Amino acid sequence: MRIAYLASEVTLPGSPIRRGDAFEHDYMMDLLRTGFSRHGASIEAIAWDDPAADWASYDAALIGTTWDYWDRVDAFLETLSTIGSQTQLHNPADLVSWNIRKTYLRDLEARGARLIPTLWLDRVDEAAVSAAFDTLGSDDLVFKRQIAGGAFGQHRLKRGEPIPAMPHPMMVQPFLPMIEQEGELSFIFIDGALSHALLKRAAPGDYRIQSLYGGTETAIEPSPGDVSAAQAVLETLDETPLYARVDMLREQSGALLLMELELIEPYLYPEQGPELGNRLADALMARL
Repeated sequence: MRIAYLASEVTLPGSPIRRGDAFEHDYMMDLLRTGFSRHGASIEAIAWDDPAADWASYDAALIGTTWDYWDRVDAFLETLSTIGSQTQLHNPADLVSWNIRKTYLRDLEARGARLIPTLWLDRVDEAAVSAAFDTLGSDDLVFKRQIAGGAFGQHRLKRGEPIPAMPHPMMVQPFLPMIEQEGELSFIFIDGALSHALLKRAAPGDYRIQSLYGGTETAIEPSPGDVSAAQAVLETLDETPLYARVDMLREQSGALLLMELELIEPYLYPEQGPELGNRLADALMARL
């Protein structure tokens, strides 16, 4: 049995344009190869936009380190639809299409998820930025692209600072000091069950928690209340995804706020969850 792991030119080994955090791709592949080998199956990393790919030759495809899709969204979604018509795709294309634009958070909020206060801007100019500071009641804001990953195209802006070019639709949130104090909590779920959890912290002087910016990760044993808060987010979905990462930030009251529900190509932190490869392989094989 053959499984395709969808990657990208910027994450595949040997690529001349490989990202600085592509070692995370290697960590995932090492654990997944071990997990699938237990079932007599193999897993192969292949660029999602490889024109020579024969998707029908695979028994299933997992969306993995496709960390270049945000500037080619239409092509990415079209390719996923094609893959999904030829083999079993996880997570499925319709779920990805919904999750790819961060406005999905509005849907989750309507279903009961607790979010950081957020504004949605179709265009960013001086008037929109000034209004955002006033509306959110903060002099320190974070602007995020509505379609992006890994803090790509993200800006932290304080009132009065020059406004960088932001040519894409953005979401805007007040900067919360807890990202520097405690960090961001991530809960990794496989087929609806918690696999592991971790705390991600930014490097001194930064607020971005990704390894590309010096962020670090530590495995944690989350409290039952924190797990329930993350689980509740998943339970708002109409279907259980094969894999999901729930990213949350604690507010001053101690309650957790949803930052992101990552269902497309999240890094699943195999270093902090050594059983991840087995769990993901077991869950996928059960669905085949």
